[in-house]
Amino acid sequence: MIQHFIKSSIIFLILTALQLTLVPLISVGGVVPDLLIIYIVIYALRLGQLKGTFFGFVAGLFFDLISGGLVGSAMFSKTLAGFIAGYFYKDEFEELFSNTVLFTSIIFISAFVDSLFYAVLGSSDIELNLSSLIFINGLFPALYTSLIAFAYSLLVRKK
Repeated sequence: MIQHFIKSSIIFLILTALQLTLVPLISVGGVVPDLLIIYIVIYALRLGQLKGTFFGFVAGLFFDLISGGLVGSAMFSKTLAGFIAGYFYKDEFEELFSNTVLFTSIIFISAFVDSLFYAVLGSSDIELNLSSLIFINGLFPALYTSLIAFAYSLLVRKK
């Protein structure tokens, strides 16, 4: 159990470093994929809703502290994403992961909720309207994240 925690922490730190340094370089129109959500979803699908929710909470808290964002915004949104992804938990993770469409759909739903709530809670822009909130801050990042997750699932499955 301790080895699993250490491994997850190391992966989280690497993904956080990538998210904050390299991922902004592949942004499309200011929209970036969220690598942390992909890992939180995988964690929740492997270990269940309670552990996925807790991991989302811890990951969001550390992301808020490391990124310098408003403390609590990523914490809440990633907790919610881990909770939602945990609904799809099965004992047979490999069966779920091998279904690329289902896996990508779970990533999309979790990423959409994460992006939407993060935009609402972490934005200092008071002029947010509903359409930009849903599309620019919610749907587009979720689609981009899902695309990355789709490619990842295809690469991992081929190995």
